[in-house]
Amino acid sequence: MSRAIKPDRLPALVYAVVVYLLFLAVLGYAVGFFGGFGVPKGIDQGPRTVVPAAAAIDLLLLSLFAVQHTVMARPWFKHRWTRFMPAPAERTTFVLTATLVLALLFWLWRPIGGTVWNLSGPGAGALWAVYAAGWALAISSTFLISHFDLFGLRQAWLYARRIRYSPPPFTERGLYRRIRHPLMAGFVVIFWSAPTMTAGHLLFAVAATGYILVGIAFEEHDLTQSLGGTYGAYRARVPALIPRLSLRRRSLGVQRSQ
Repeated sequence: MSRAIKPDRLPALVYAVVVYLLFLAVLGYAVGFFGGFGVPKGIDQGPRTVVPAAAAIDLLLLSLFAVQHTVMARPWFKHRWTRFMPAPAERTTFVLTATLVLALLFWLWRPIGGTVWNLSGPGAGALWAVYAAGWALAISSTFLISHFDLFGLRQAWLYARRIRYSPPPFTERGLYRRIRHPLMAGFVVIFWSAPTMTAGHLLFAVAATGYILVGIAFEEHDLTQSLGGTYGAYRARVPALIPRLSLRRRSLGVQRSQ
């Protein structure tokens, strides 16, 4: 069977590529937004609003992102959604919707003043290093599973070549041997690694971290349903976000001889 791209299926591939490029642009903006550099409007910049109204707007934007992510990622929603659109475009549409909601959050976010902590010198430098490490952790973890499947490109590529899609197999390698959700762990690090933590940034960090914990619970329920005992054993063996320290213990005989 020919594996060349079929012209009638090319639009699905173009759609996936365009959405992916849009996602990369918004992701790049996110680096500057949370860090407060290199973008027109960071998490602590923008029009000021009285605190109750600003907090309400910010929480509403965070809730919109949480609902979109939680609902569209559920198997029951995917099953119903693919009745109205080709299955290969389902993941791409999820990525597009998440990207647009995130861009909306950046646009409408209202800063809230008040400094929780403010580090300078070596302390600030250390937090910036942790901030960069958080991004490295989050991005690298996507390549340990299937980066292009996660963002819908693999589905569209296989569809365009008339190759039947099968999801990536469950694997346990690299960071996934130490923690179950390195992508989410990276984002938690990003949200909290601020040399200057304002009240608005703290609101975001607390709410987003809370959502991550809830999102993990939903995701793991779905994984347990689909993978059964395989994921149950993995879950029992590997912590969710914080790796266990593996300390080498000396033998009992050596300890007694000291």
